[in-house]
Amino acid sequence: MTNPQLPQQPMPGYPSHPPHYPPPKKRKVWPWVVGGCFAFVVLLFGGCVALLSSAADEISESTEKRTSAAPAGSEVRDGKFGFVVTRVDPPVASVGDNKFLKKDAQGEYILVYVDVTNTADKPQTYFGDNQKLVDDQGRLYTNDTAAELNLDKDLAAEINPGNKISVILAFDVPKGTVPAAIEFHDSAFSGGARVALG
Repeated sequence: MTNPQLPQQPMPGYPSHPPHYPPPKKRKVWPWVVGGCFAFVVLLFGGCVALLSSAADEISESTEKRTSAAPAGSEVRDGKFGFVVTRVDPPVASVGDNKFLKKDAQGEYILVYVDVTNTADKPQTYFGDNQKLVDDQGRLYTNDTAAELNLDKDLAAEINPGNKISVILAFDVPKGTVPAAIEFHDSAFSGGARVALG
């Protein structure tokens, strides 16, 4: 026997329709978002100012180190290397005894003898072409690596920690140039350090 479906009737004491609750109030999110963005911008700006200030100090220190020369004969350091000029020869017109490697200067060669020491705790490669000569007018000259082939067995050398090599740098300069300093570099991108030549 099947039960006939009875119409649904509310139970006594309960409303016939579910109660209507007001929707929850929407919290305003934008003040928090704006405040967070503002705080982020302030922190970012403060960080940038600190970073730029630090970079400016470093550039100023590097420029001062590069443009002011240490006294002649003293060791200067740049990066992982210590450099000492041991001798400067009078200018010569050419370098080399081998007729195939001999190099004639456009002007004249100034030869600078240097001891290079690795002052770090790991090997570092020295490159002669990173070194510069500064004349008494502040002009920079690069090392002539083709001429240096006649003077040094290696144009580049890996130096272990604490070890030292001796090299001769050859700078092709106009006749009569007065050398004032050498600007030494640990690498092509280092700040450099100068030592006076006289």
